[in-house]
Amino acid sequence: MLILQQLQSIHYNGFVMPFPVKTCVICSEEFELKPDKPGFANRCPSCSEPEATESANQDHVDPEMNEARRRAMRELLYRKDI
Repeated sequence: MLILQQLQSIHYNGFVMPFPVKTCVICSEEFELKPDKPGFANRCPSCSEPEATESANQDHVDPEMNEARRRAMRELLYRKDI
């Protein structure tokens, strides 16, 4: 019960503080900005969801690019300046 109350509102010195109401910059829908909301603070949860799926697609990088990146980092870190 206590957790449910904490999720619905924030208490400050015994007073209930409601979550701030924001307007989404993409769809102009109003939403409550909650503490553990994923995504951006100026986007509603439904507009923030595609961001997570797009970033997951970027994790699959070409192995040749990974090898080139490792080689470049190795050369920068271990080169000997004379």
